Amino acid sequence: MFGEDAGIWPMVILLVAMFGIMYFLMIRPQRKRQKEHQEMIEGLQKGNKVITAGGIYGQIESVSDDNVVLKIESGATMRVAKNSIINVRPK
Repeated sequence: MFGEDAGIWPMVILLVAMFGIMYFLMIRPQRKRQKEHQEMIEGLQKGNKVITAGGIYGQIESVSDDNVVLKIESGATMRVAKNSIINVRPK
C-alpha cells in the first residue's frame, strides 16, 4: 500500500494520533478531576459536613494547613489529612 517510498511519515502520524487520543480520553479528564478536588480541599471550612476516603461522615471542627479535625456522630473528634476528604455534603 505505502511501499518502500512511503518512508516513516505514516508511522509518525499514527503515533501522534494515538497520543492525542490518549490525552483527550485519559490524561485531560484526570487532570480536571484533580483540579476540582484541589479546589474543594482549599475551600474547606469549619461547619462543612464531609465524607472521608475511608467512608467516615463528619463535620469539620477546625482546619489547618494539611489536616482537619472532624466531629463524628458519637461526639468524638478525629484528625484526618485534608487529602482524605473526598466529598462535601450539602447542609
